[in-house]
Parts: sequence; C-alpha cells; structure tokens
Amino acid sequence: MKKNILFLLCFLLLNEISFAQNKIVVFQSDFGLKDGAVSAMRGVAMGVSTDLKLFDLTHEIPAYNVWEAAYRLEQTVSYWPAGTVFVSVVDPGVGTTRKSVVLKTKSGHFIVSPDNGTLTLIAESLGIEAIREIDEAVNRRKDSEKSYTFHGRDVYAYTAAKLAGGEITFEQVGKLLSPEVVNIGYQKAAIEGLKIKGTIAILDIQYGNIWTNISAELFTKLNLQVGEKLHLIIFNNKTKKYEADMFFSSTFGDVAIGKPLAYLNSLMQLSFALNQENFSVVNKVYSGNEWRVEVSK
Repeated sequence: MKKNILFLLCFLLLNEISFAQNKIVVFQSDFGLKDGAVSAMRGVAMGVSTDLKLFDLTHEIPAYNVWEAAYRLEQTVSYWPAGTVFVSVVDPGVGTTRKSVVLKTKSGHFIVSPDNGTLTLIAESLGIEAIREIDEAVNRRKDSEKSYTFHGRDVYAYTAAKLAGGEITFEQVGKLLSPEVVNIGYQKAAIEGLKIKGTIAILDIQYGNIWTNISAELFTKLNLQVGEKLHLIIFNNKTKKYEADMFFSSTFGDVAIGKPLAYLNSLMQLSFALNQENFSVVNKVYSGNEWRVEVSK
C-alpha cells in the first residue's frame, strides 16, 4: 500500500515538473525584425541551454499595443503543448513599478510577461493556476542589473529559458501572487433584443478582414443561415462609420469580388470581409475597444 502511494506521489510530481520541461519557448514582441533585439533574446535563451527549441509567435505587434499582444496570445497559446513557455514583451511601462510575472494557466502553459494587461484574455480563456513575480535577484541575466529598458532580454527571455529547460521550477520563479491580473476593460459580446453587440477585437492584418469577439455560439441566437443576409453597423465610439447588408457566407468565393460578406473565422468568431479586397482600408475601419459592431437580421 505504501509503495503504491509513493509511486502515485512520484508520478504526480514528475507530471507537474514535466509542464516546465518540454524545452519549448515561443516569443512575441512589438520589436519588429529591423534590428537585433529579437536575436538578442534568442541568444540569451540559447546561452541558458542549447537544447531549447525556440519559436516566434509574432514580432509585428504595433508599438505599445498591449491589447493586440493579449489577443495574439489568446489566438495561439492553446494550440501549443502543455509546458510551453511563452515570452510576451509589449512593455510601454518598462522600468516602472509594473510587475514582471509568470502566469501558469490551468492548461499547463506558462506566460512570461509584464502584468500590464497582456494577460487579460488568456487568463479568462485558459484560467489562472497561479502567478509568480519574477525574483530578479536570481532570475536575471548576469551583469544586467544596470539595464532598465530591455527586460525582454535580461529578465523575460532568461527566466523563460531557465523554466523551459528545467533549470528552475515554477516555484523558483519568485513569490506567489494573488491569482488575478491587470485587466484591459472591453465590451464583451452580448445579445440585446434582436441585436448582437460586440467589438472589433483585431484585424486579420494581412487581408484587412474584420474579426469581432462575437462567438459562433452567440451568433446562432440570431437564427441566421448561410446564404441569408444580415445587417451590420460599425461604430467608432459613438460615431457610425459603416452600415450595410451582406450575406452570411461559408467562404469568400460565395460572393463576387469586391463584395462584402460575413463569415466565421478560423477561431469561430463572426468576421467581415470584402472578397479579395481590404475591408479595413476601403472602409477606414480598424480594431480596438473603441470599435464596436451591431449585427441583426
């Protein structure tokens, strides 16, 4: 009996440790690739362990756009194996009193980031198992104590590499914090009478399509079938910027080139496009909390 209990405890402990030992680190930033910043972060990580597997989520987040950083994590994290360590550096408050943390999700993923709103959506969708503040006395690149403006290299990449490579456990990251994060306020999608209201969460940036935060599940409450028309109004704050009827379609080719359509995107959220044209540019519609949509039959 004692042997069985001991075996079970060992199994649970090894399973917990394995979350931090798949050796995968995924980087996200607003640095772009025009200089050596991203390469420096990768170099620091490889300096910790050459066994690490390094990948990029994106480095094209618009400068200082914490909301987009939050969305791109939400868009991506769940597709990676449990134990993957993400580094997100969109940090307009670098060097200030904002906390540097590692969030462990209930799915077993780790996010190394400033607690500045970046963790808003991932905390909601995957849940917070625990959050620890990075102890920079031990989890900081050697001889970088006087550097105050590149925590992505000196603190986040270094800590992520140690965690992913198994040099430290999650408990050794630093002190345990209360399980809550700094949140960015935004309008959650909701149905009101015969209308569904939401926000333009992000642009499908390559093509200019409009991605809302209206889920497929919520959209079904309009009882609107593929091939039927819906009515869309887009507001920037309180100013109406766009209004039109369009077909709800299963794919872009269901309408003529240049014509608008509504569809469910790859994340199963209601989206809008112009077939083979850029909806955002043509209609001067963009994304963010100030951009709202109203959808009805």
